[in-house]
Amino acid sequence: MKPKKVLIIEDDENIAELLQLHLCEEGYEISHAAEGVGGLAMVRQGGWDALILDLMLPGIDGLEICRHARTMASYMPIVIISARSSEVHRVLGLELGADDYLAKPFSMLELVARVKALFRRQEAMTQNLMQDAGMLHIDRLAREARLRDLPLDLTPREFDLLWFFARHPDKVFSRISLLNQVWGYQHEGYEHTVNTHINRLRMKIEDNPAEPEFILTV
Repeated sequence: MKPKKVLIIEDDENIAELLQLHLCEEGYEISHAAEGVGGLAMVRQGGWDALILDLMLPGIDGLEICRHARTMASYMPIVIISARSSEVHRVLGLELGADDYLAKPFSMLELVARVKALFRRQEAMTQNLMQDAGMLHIDRLAREARLRDLPLDLTPREFDLLWFFARHPDKVFSRISLLNQVWGYQHEGYEHTVNTHINRLRMKIEDNPAEPEFILTV
């Protein structure tokens, strides 16, 4: 099996060296960019299995790099590391598509553990989608979904919900958690909104919405 390729974009050389040291010990293949312009160019080259991204970078900031990475066809986990520890920056980073956010200073062991967890989650999602085989295919870039090779007519929010569930297989979420993570932290709707959208989504993807196979209620 080929080693996972991890790109680190971090302007602090000491932090970058420590990250490389700990991640190399896990068998990952590491590349490093010390500023935003070069880092964005490397992101555009593609082929990365994960991105560890600082926010405050010379040239182009990390949020812009994160935004661009999420427009690319291939999906890679993104972990933001930043001295900006405010809730606003954490929320903004996650809303732009980051999978995790660690405020500096952080434990290197914790970061490595989170990267490994993201890889496990991604592999689980891939396996689950492959088990469903030709049944369900989701194209995040085109924002299209197909069931048994037939296109699904999904509203933007239904697609967001389906994509969120696909990215987090075998996980349980409360209604308020789904409101926060799919609708956004500024959403002022009610929890029954989640029920309504999930019911509509089940009508479109389940053979029998009364006995769902894709989206289960716990």
